[in-house]
Amino acid sequence: MMRTIQLTKATLRPRRAVPGATMADTSVTRMRVQPFDLDLYRHMNNGVYLQCMDIARSNLLADLGAFGLLAERGWYPVVAAQTIKYRRSLLPFQRFEIRTRVLGWDERVVYLEQEFVRGADHIARGVVAGRFLSRDGARVPAPEVARLIAGEQTPSPELPDDVATWARAVDVAAR
Repeated sequence: MMRTIQLTKATLRPRRAVPGATMADTSVTRMRVQPFDLDLYRHMNNGVYLQCMDIARSNLLADLGAFGLLAERGWYPVVAAQTIKYRRSLLPFQRFEIRTRVLGWDERVVYLEQEFVRGADHIARGVVAGRFLSRDGARVPAPEVARLIAGEQTPSPELPDDVATWARAVDVAAR
């Protein structure tokens, strides 16, 4: 429940845009493992990672100054698919960062990488395929979203091979 409240705050009262931030920049969200994040094994529950990723994606949009631009058009983001690989556990009260960056996009989907890091330790890596919808439910082409945020027509960076392979395997762009 607390992570839902954090997401609501990050979305409705976003942090200030980072001057000069571009879609090529990494957004950093700092958090701490709370007692309500734990499972019976006393480490952060796998589902909580996904909630933290939601918050970090909202912070990425805030850093880019995108909330107002999207709201003017009635566009909002949704997750089409995601995958995560866990490498280490996060324990009670440990601090960690989520580093979120745009990897690229195709006609329908924006691909993001979200890394959980604690000091020099890589804790987990998530890959997210996100779409943007308009209030009437229509899909907004990802290049239009990129153009809006960048302020100009911007070509997508080439997706890393593992992400392109994953995207084809789950057929996320065709849905």
